[in-house]
Parts: sequence; C-alpha cells; structure tokens
Amino acid sequence: MFTVYVYVLDTLADWELGYVTSELNSGRFFKKGAPRVSLKTVGASKAPIHTMGGLTVVPDCLIDEIAVSDTSVLLLPGANTWNDPKHGAIIKKASELLAVGTTVCAICGATAALAGAGLLDNRPHTSNGPGFLEMFAPGYKGTSFYVDEQSVTDGNLITAGSTGGLAWAKQIIKRLGVFEADTLEAWYAYFSTGKPEYFYALMQTLPSSNSAQQ
Repeated sequence: MFTVYVYVLDTLADWELGYVTSELNSGRFFKKGAPRVSLKTVGASKAPIHTMGGLTVVPDCLIDEIAVSDTSVLLLPGANTWNDPKHGAIIKKASELLAVGTTVCAICGATAALAGAGLLDNRPHTSNGPGFLEMFAPGYKGTSFYVDEQSVTDGNLITAGSTGGLAWAKQIIKRLGVFEADTLEAWYAYFSTGKPEYFYALMQTLPSSNSAQQ
C-alpha cells in the first residue's frame, strides 16, 4: 500500500492537486491488483488551513509522522505562503525523503521552496517558467538543470509549474504504477483534449468490474 502525504498550508492552490488526489484516492481507473493508496493531509500544526479557493482543511497528521519508506509519497502544492519559516520543517523532511529514494512531488511555489534549500541545484526539474526560480529562490544554482516543460520527472523527484497539474498527475500515477499504460495514455488524452473518443478508449482499457461502475 502507498501512503500519499499531502502537505497543506494556507493559500494552497486547489486546482494543482485535483487530478492526482482524485484519481489516487478513488482508484476508479486502477489496474487489476494495483496496490491500495491511502491519502493523508499533513500540516505544520493541527490547526485548520484555508485554501486559495476558500476551503478549510484540518491536517490528519504532523510532519514528524510521515513514514520514511519507499511506499511513501509526498505531495507539495503551490501556495503564496511558502516563505513562512514554519514550512522549513517540511522542506527538511523532503530532503530526507529524497535522499533515501522516497518519491517527492512539488508544483508551482513548492518548487521555489525546494530550490531555496538547494534541492534542485543538481537534478533536472521545472517550475513556473525560466527565470521564476532565480527570482523567488535566492541562492538557487540549478539553472543549467532547468527543463522548460509542464512537468519533469527525475527519478524520485517530480516537479511542475502552476499550469502543469494534469501532466504532474500523469507522471505521479506512472511512477506509482497503479494504472495500466494504455489507461494512463487514454486518461491523459481525454482530460487534456476533451475529445469523446478518448473517453471511450479509456473505458475500454479498464477491467470489466471498473467499467461497469462508471
């Protein structure tokens, strides 16, 4: 079983997490025999946070409760509050997880937090566009490793810009191996284009028990 820890903080960008959390939590398109996934929200404290969209989220657990394991996944969403010093603890935990091979996924402002800690200096990554990390992450030295794509995977690190939520979700799902390859391609094609033929292609890739539930 995978445990996916979603770090939550004030002004969290709701749209960036929607695709990946919906699919991992529901399991609606999982392949037969895929491992179960448990989602837990993590906070710097147990105090409720308020997302950019006005939703209130009460963290399930604290940072020191994150299991350091190859079946753990850490999702770091964008927010306008990453420069608050209290979030340094989750970046320290992200560094620990990356070092042991645990999957860490950061999008938008969270990439600047990783960059500011030197975690993107020596590995391929992306963010909100060329120049963004230089502007918002003093001390960032990873310019030569920047890739101008919506989402970039480098081993156990998956990064994305603010418009890359769907591509980020695709790469995370691929990393976890919970979809069949043809399911993932049809899913991505449908949600990126809206063309109905991809929806039907998606349904045809599913185990019959899953298809009957749609």
